[in-house]
Amino acid sequence: MTTADIEKKMDRDFQRGDSFITANGVSKIYRLRGGEVYALNNVNLEIFRSEYLSIMGPSGSGKSTLFNIIGALDRPSQGYAQIGPLRLTELSSSELAYVRCNYIGYIFQSYNLIPSLTALKNVSLSHTLMGATPADSDKAAAKALESVGLGHRLDHRPDELSGGQQQRVAIARALVNRPAVVLADEPTGNLDTKTGQEIVDILHDLHRSEGVTVICSTHDPKMLHKSQRVVWIEDGSKRNESIPAELNLKDMAADASAKGDL
Repeated sequence: MTTADIEKKMDRDFQRGDSFITANGVSKIYRLRGGEVYALNNVNLEIFRSEYLSIMGPSGSGKSTLFNIIGALDRPSQGYAQIGPLRLTELSSSELAYVRCNYIGYIFQSYNLIPSLTALKNVSLSHTLMGATPADSDKAAAKALESVGLGHRLDHRPDELSGGQQQRVAIARALVNRPAVVLADEPTGNLDTKTGQEIVDILHDLHRSEGVTVICSTHDPKMLHKSQRVVWIEDGSKRNESIPAELNLKDMAADASAKGDL
């Protein structure tokens, strides 16, 4: 499949509420000397266009593994993942790279910024990899950084920024190529409560204003109140799903804090 074929398939006019991302019978199995370990076990999940979804579960539950598979970073041992009309298990490594660059934005707990580059260059690099000129990349990066409140920090390196500011740079990097999907893996895990809430608000505003599908992985109940739907992963399996209005988020947060999960 050529990049033109991928663009043609993804050019369909998806509407809010259309089925957009699917995990069908997804398992990830690691074969070790002592036997098989299931990081994911027959997970089925449907995510809709322009949805804000949170995936909740304790550390080691399989959240990040599921993220990697629906984000085209890893392949399942069984089953398949699909974005729009593209079944990811049928794509080559180079085709997956094209999908990642053009349709998916990633936000990581540890920011993953390049220490020697300024905020502007950390963000513009993603746009350059799409084939844009350096000038166009810098322009797009500056706009993305301004959208997350860092227009005054373009020339600062990561070690000159706070944790919250570094995560804002990471969000701008995820947005600069105007992705259809943003995957945020524990985006507030290294932040204090106030800064974490600011990051959640940015993601929610992005979802609301741009219609981007946002998928957040978290073990922090305070992350859930902006979500439209919450899916629970435990021991590699999907346990249930709910909407935030059905949950007592205050008690959940207190319980998680008592257990040392926060």
